[in-house]
Amino acid sequence: MVLQLRRYEPADALRIGRVVDVRSSDGTRLHAEVFGPEDGYPIVLAHGITCAIRVWANQIADLSTDYRVIAFDHRGHGRSEVPPRRGDRSNYSLDFLAADLDAVLDATLAPGERAVIAGHSMGGIAITSWAQRYPLRVKQCADAVALINTTTGDLLRDVKFLPVPNALSGGRVAAAGVLLKRLGAAPLVPGSIQQSRRFVRSLAVGRDADPAIADFVFELFATTPPAGRGGCARMLVDSLGPKHISLANLTVPTLVIGSRGDRLLPISASRRIAKDAPNLAAFVELSGGHCSNLERPDEVNKHLRALIESVERRIIA
Repeated sequence: MVLQLRRYEPADALRIGRVVDVRSSDGTRLHAEVFGPEDGYPIVLAHGITCAIRVWANQIADLSTDYRVIAFDHRGHGRSEVPPRRGDRSNYSLDFLAADLDAVLDATLAPGERAVIAGHSMGGIAITSWAQRYPLRVKQCADAVALINTTTGDLLRDVKFLPVPNALSGGRVAAAGVLLKRLGAAPLVPGSIQQSRRFVRSLAVGRDADPAIADFVFELFATTPPAGRGGCARMLVDSLGPKHISLANLTVPTLVIGSRGDRLLPISASRRIAKDAPNLAAFVELSGGHCSNLERPDEVNKHLRALIESVERRIIA
């Protein structure tokens, strides 16, 4: 069966930027691209699980008219390398997620240069994991951060699928974890494609999302190598339990964006981050689902621009 997917025009229109090859701490090759003026103020974009640079097409098209936009593919995603497995040692962990972001910053920012760093979903987890592990680098590299539709822990507690009575919530969490791990690692074969498409759509986008966006998100999922999908799914399910990532080192101004219709990382996760952030710049609640960068691009862009402009005003002052 050939699956016909609607085309998402902003992603199709995005041209490849200036390519930067990055090597992470374990030698994994990461793919990064730079858009916009070379002397522009930098904003770094980190995408979510089973996505790639193109998921930021709306932000790149808008922000690169004025700023230097740096976007990269996580390990096992997009054009980045799928790391070879070495014995029993996993090549997917929050340590590697943080180290990969740090390697991108090291390769793309000039000495002494700082950026606004924005992350969606797993990209936001990369930022908070990086801040927890590299506190000095936060001061060296970040003027501000944006955490979009993300979480710091209790990944599966409030996910809006597999509804069960509260008394059985522990079983729901365990079942959800198993399901996400299996779906992440499974290759797409005839007979499973439509089921996977429906499941990805139900979690990743809101009920009122443009069908082309839903198909684009599934295309990104389908073209992410199963090793990358599965490795990151295991990492997130196993690492983000009741104990949350500490935000104590994230002392720079922090923009938090959540969506009231987010079924994967519900708005309660964003509200908790806003409550825990040491230096909250703004907390924004949007309508729509998990992929607000696709579903509500104008609003996301507006708030990112406001964050960058606040940094520029502070630098000038």
